[in-house]
Amino acid sequence: MTATVAAEALDESEFVALKDEVAAYVRAEGERWAELIEAERRVPLELWDELRDRGYLRLAAPRSYGGRGIPFSRYLELLELFSMSHASLRMIVHVCNGIWRPMDSHASEEQRERFVKPQVRGEIKVAFTLTEPTAGTGADLRASVVREGDAYLLSGEKHLITFGTIADYLLCFARLKGTRGAEGTVALMVPPLGPGITAEVMPETMGVRGTDHGHLIFDRAPVPVENRLGEEGQGLEIALSGFLAPSRIAVGMTCVGLARRALELAVDYAKRRETFGRKIAERQAIAFRLAEMATDVQAARSLVMEAARMWESSGGANAESAMAKLFASEMLQRVTDGALQVHGGIGYWSSSPIERVYRDARAQRFEEGTAEIQKTTIARQMLR
Repeated sequence: MTATVAAEALDESEFVALKDEVAAYVRAEGERWAELIEAERRVPLELWDELRDRGYLRLAAPRSYGGRGIPFSRYLELLELFSMSHASLRMIVHVCNGIWRPMDSHASEEQRERFVKPQVRGEIKVAFTLTEPTAGTGADLRASVVREGDAYLLSGEKHLITFGTIADYLLCFARLKGTRGAEGTVALMVPPLGPGITAEVMPETMGVRGTDHGHLIFDRAPVPVENRLGEEGQGLEIALSGFLAPSRIAVGMTCVGLARRALELAVDYAKRRETFGRKIAERQAIAFRLAEMATDVQAARSLVMEAARMWESSGGANAESAMAKLFASEMLQRVTDGALQVHGGIGYWSSSPIERVYRDARAQRFEEGTAEIQKTTIARQMLR
C-alpha cells in the first residue's frame, strides 16, 4: 500500500494551498480549540467532526479508500503544522492518518469495506490497543483468547489506550491461550462496549489534556472470528507491519512541529522582553541559545525526512525510524526547556503559552516507545 500512495500524483499548487490552509487553521481555529480544551479538560466531539469535514483525518490514505492520497513524506509537512497546535488536536490527526495501515495490511476485501474505508472517511474511530499494565509492549502480550465456535473469548487488560473509551472499535492484540512469543498472536477488531468489557477513562495527564486514554478490562468478552485480521499467529506482525516505522517517523515530526512552536514563542518573547534598557534578544547568551535551538529543530527535521524517504522507497527503515524518533524527542525536550528558560519565571505560569507547550512536550518521550526502546532497536540493527 505504501507504493500505491506514493505513486499517486500530487498537484503541487493544490498542496501549497493546503499547507497555507492548515497553517491558518492552526493559528486561528486551532488556538480557539486549545483554549477550550485546556479550560474544560476535554476534547469535544465537535472537533473530531470539524477535522473530518475539513478532510484532515484522511490526508495520507489512498484516494481509492476515500483519502486524499498525499505521499507520506509530504503529509509530514502538514503534520508539522498541526503539531504546533494543541497536542490533543495533533493526536487526532496523527492517529487517524496512520491507523488504517495496520488494519489494511492483512484485511480481507470484506473487512476493508467494513473497517478500513469507514475509518479513513471518519465514520468510525479505531483505537490501537496493544499496551498492557502487566507486560511490556510486544511479544510478551498477556491478554489471551480461547476460541469457542465462531467467537473468540477475550480476557486480559490494556491501558494507556488513546481514544480507548470513545472508539467504535479497538484494534486489539492478544494471543491464543497457552502460546508464547509471536506464536499464536491475533489481531481483533473489538467493539469496546460489548459484554465482558469494562472501559474506564484514566486520570488526567500532565499534558495532552483532554485526550481520552482508556483502561480496558476484558473478561471472556466475545469477539466474532470474522473480526480477526489475518491469520492466527500474525497478530504481532499486523501490529508492526506498515505501522511502527511510519508512526515513529510521524511522532518525530510532531516533535519538530512542537519544538518549532516553542522556538517561535521564545524568539517573540526575547524581542519584547527588556532588562536594564535592552531587549534580551540583544544579549549574546540569549541569542546563542536561540541559535542552538533553531539548529536542533532543523537537524531533527532533516533526520525525520530522511527516514520518511527511506521508508517510502523500501518499506523498511526500522533503525532509521528509531533514530528519527529518538533524536527528535530528545531535541524537543532541549528546545522546550530552553524556550521556558528564555521566558524566565513568567513562562511557568499557565497564562503563558510556553507553559502548555512545555507540558505537552513530555508525552513524546514515550509515544511509540521510550528512548531506551529506540536505542535497543538501533543497536540490534547495528550489531546483528
